[in-house]
Amino acid sequence: MMNEWHKIALSNIDSPALIIDKDKVRYNIQLAVMYAGGTKRLRPHVKTHKMLEIAKMQIAEGIHKFKCATIAEAEMLGMAEAKDVLIAYPVQGPKVNRVFALMKKFPKTQFSILIDNIDTIKFIDEKFKSFGKSIDVYIDVNVGHDRTGVAVDQAKSLVGSINQSARLKLMGLHCYDGHIHTPSFQERTKICRKVFEEVFLFRNQLQKELKKDIPIVAGGSPTFSVHAKHHDVECSPGTFVLWDEGYASQFQEQAFKKAAVIATRVISKINTYTYCLDLGHKSVASEFPLPRVAFIDPHEFTQIGHSEEHLVIKSSVADALYVGQILLAYPYHICPTVALYDQVYVASSGNIIDQWDVTARNRKITI
Repeated sequence: MMNEWHKIALSNIDSPALIIDKDKVRYNIQLAVMYAGGTKRLRPHVKTHKMLEIAKMQIAEGIHKFKCATIAEAEMLGMAEAKDVLIAYPVQGPKVNRVFALMKKFPKTQFSILIDNIDTIKFIDEKFKSFGKSIDVYIDVNVGHDRTGVAVDQAKSLVGSINQSARLKLMGLHCYDGHIHTPSFQERTKICRKVFEEVFLFRNQLQKELKKDIPIVAGGSPTFSVHAKHHDVECSPGTFVLWDEGYASQFQEQAFKKAAVIATRVISKINTYTYCLDLGHKSVASEFPLPRVAFIDPHEFTQIGHSEEHLVIKSSVADALYVGQILLAYPYHICPTVALYDQVYVASSGNIIDQWDVTARNRKITI
């Protein structure tokens, strides 16, 4: 089976390798802008790609608001000269000092953080008092994912404490709905709209009390199509930029292209039907049950074993592969897969044109 990925000369690429199609990435960015109805309602998460070059591609398309999870990702966005960066992860301990260092190093970028409890409000307030600076904050509202954030009733009690602080400025609300991922778009829409009813009532009440606009940063890729169509929020999908087999198969109303593949080699032929590839846990996301990847190949393969450096597959036909052969495959989960690579190969029109560092792969760049 021949497609655009197989046009790439692969013989000199050491495997396993991650290959990014730059043209598909640009297409996905432009499609996300179109889905959102413009860049004003788009605040993409960079945790999927972690690459300075892709951040710059997003900025070139007019996107200036971003979301991230780590200080390294925030620093990468500062390097890209993003205007507005929300660190959507609880900031504790020495990370508070690192946020202040970011603010000093990148004064043109507006950094903000999440708040979901009184103790954190007091801690951040005291730290920024010692810095002699203020910090923008979003209240993290738990809409059912039960990971971080507080229920709407508890969120109401945080508003007064934030407003009493001289160092904290309330910018808006943040809601991540990662638990809403049913493949049916109709059912996903129904669940998502119901879940957010209380949030919008809270936001409307806040706007009346505070006499200012209170934006809501909401969702990920699964609910992007719902929020973009039905809700007045800043949409924050992340996976869309590279897409993957898992989301492509589940959320078919979103027409993003799979822009990343893994190149892996057959390193051993166990028997007529069974082969071992150099694609272990350290090369592809492994938190979900098998299969890990979807092969771009005319033959069907069953993935029967996976360890640190090996993936064992069984072919549907005899002698389908030979030792040394390169296979291409789409990861089922691209986000943690990207974080396993220091560099990616960059393709365009079937040719390798560059290599990009995965800039924010490590927990620290300089700060």
